Amino acid sequence: MTLANQILYDRSRLIELVKEYALSFGDFTLASGAKANFYLDCRKLTLSGEGANQIAAGILELLQPDLPDAVGGMAIGADPITAAVITRAWQAGHSFRGFIVRKESKDHGTGRQVEGPVQAGDRVAILEDVITSGGSSLRAIQHARDFGLKVERIITIIDRQAGGREKFESEGIRFDSLLTLSDLGIDP
Repeated sequence: MTLANQILYDRSRLIELVKEYALSFGDFTLASGAKANFYLDCRKLTLSGEGANQIAAGILELLQPDLPDAVGGMAIGADPITAAVITRAWQAGHSFRGFIVRKESKDHGTGRQVEGPVQAGDRVAILEDVITSGGSSLRAIQHARDFGLKVERIITIIDRQAGGREKFESEGIRFDSLLTLSDLGIDP
């Protein structure tokens, strides 16, 4: 039995959860600096049991059939996603590792910018909550590569359809999303 068969992902339920808990309308400034009349706070999903499980199940389906050695991303947004994915994978009988990319190297301990049980040469997928222009993810990718990880793909919960996909593909990195703005009924 494959990992995807053991984990049930309900895309329509994830759309409902995003609309109910993570989507707000108003005037917002995004991390990219762009202005928007809506905001997606996926932490309200990634830090809830049902949301985390739906997201992890969806990401595990996207990762099939060629699972990476590890998954991770930029702290702190990717941390609960990473934890959910590696936990759901383990529950389904497959073990792979997680990692965290710090925004800056710490000045104590090992001083590493990439933390976790990963090593140079590992094949990895970068996880994100929301992709707009892709800038934050490109920084995570660069730090992971500097550490020696082989970044093969990036997976996000929601693609705002604002140029991120094109940036990743121009870098030769496969890009997948669980949902897009169009899936939420929002015109990109």
